[in-house]
Amino acid sequence: MIVTPAVRLAAAGAAALLLALPVPAAAASPVEPTPPSRSFVDPARLDRSGTQVQPLRGAPEVPSLSALSWVVADAVTGEVLAARNAHKPLPPASTLKTLFALTALPHHEADERHTVADAELTGIGEGSSLVGVKEGYTYKVSDLWNGVFLSSGNDAVHVLASMSGGWESMTKQMQEKAVSLGARDTHVVSPDGYDAPGQVSSAYDLAVFGRAGLQDPDFVRYCSTRYADFPAGSWSYGIANTNRLLTGSNGVARYPGLIGVKNGYTSNAGNTLVAAARRGGRTLVISVMNPQAGGGLAVYEEARELLDWGFEASGQVRPVGSLLPGKDPRKAAGTAQVRAAGKTQSAGETRGADRTEGPLKAKAGPEVGAPARAVTERKPHDMPQKAAPSGTAAGLPLALVGAALGAALSLWLWRRFGASGN
Repeated sequence: MIVTPAVRLAAAGAAALLLALPVPAAAASPVEPTPPSRSFVDPARLDRSGTQVQPLRGAPEVPSLSALSWVVADAVTGEVLAARNAHKPLPPASTLKTLFALTALPHHEADERHTVADAELTGIGEGSSLVGVKEGYTYKVSDLWNGVFLSSGNDAVHVLASMSGGWESMTKQMQEKAVSLGARDTHVVSPDGYDAPGQVSSAYDLAVFGRAGLQDPDFVRYCSTRYADFPAGSWSYGIANTNRLLTGSNGVARYPGLIGVKNGYTSNAGNTLVAAARRGGRTLVISVMNPQAGGGLAVYEEARELLDWGFEASGQVRPVGSLLPGKDPRKAAGTAQVRAAGKTQSAGETRGADRTEGPLKAKAGPEVGAPARAVTERKPHDMPQKAAPSGTAAGLPLALVGAALGAALSLWLWRRFGASGN
């Protein structure tokens, strides 16, 4: 039968056209995976009183401590893992020497030598801890810093401050340094940490100072030194670091992986401590201020509990704050209110201007002083291009054309061959 070849030809043409048509694309997947949303950290959370922590399922329980305030944070990221009364203003005692070191260390090289003048040892507070700096003796700067970190010597602080601009200048420099680090609770009156009216810091600020110190190799070297020889003219004597968590002495076991930093004590401040430790590739910094129970050794044992908890809780808590410098969250609310008020006023002024000047401005040209708008001829390649259709939309016109051609071919074959066969 002659019709059969025609049908076969039509079917072959239709099949060829169908093969030529684009296959509808599957639902497009994003080029890049959507990054996980960052957990929101309330910047004002650390202003709240009491213990602040956000544990995940299975996280260890935060230790119950007697200290008036404390902070435990990741020293690398600055994330605060937990805290209690983080911004409570309290006297810091000799932990303020961490800020002194951050401020004064860059002034002089470690091997620089200095002969002490009598005036540099005046004004040292009664009952201060001393390393034994003597007038007329010559010391290397590194010796004086050993005296600051190991013996907490206020005499060494006075000499280094004198070498770096003087007592009043150093007070101002330290205050400026604290602000630059985002430590806004600290008010410096006496650079050595000796009790003075109005002198305060906080567990948060002390943790900030400790973290900043860990980024300075000189700071780390001094704060981690357990024993050193201090010169005394033609001879020297040994001094030991008073941070018992570092040395493991007088009834306190040494903490494994402890880097060090600084401890302090005054009758007004009680016992205070900033400590840092490293374990399993992670570094923590903690601060403890004025434990209310357990005697003079409690500050070390409570610090030990915080470090143990921090390492155990790795990846099992959400941060409750950050040690990184930023906007003061306590001013944020007031600033937001001022901005809101300003926006409301501006909106009112704009609405009033629209009612009176809107029609006139529609006819006028650019305002005086306003930036001129550039008028340039747009080239063809600058013109917006219409997006090419894709998927089913792209295949639809070709399908219609194919169907029409197939129908026309079938009709032509039928008329030619079909007619002659009847």
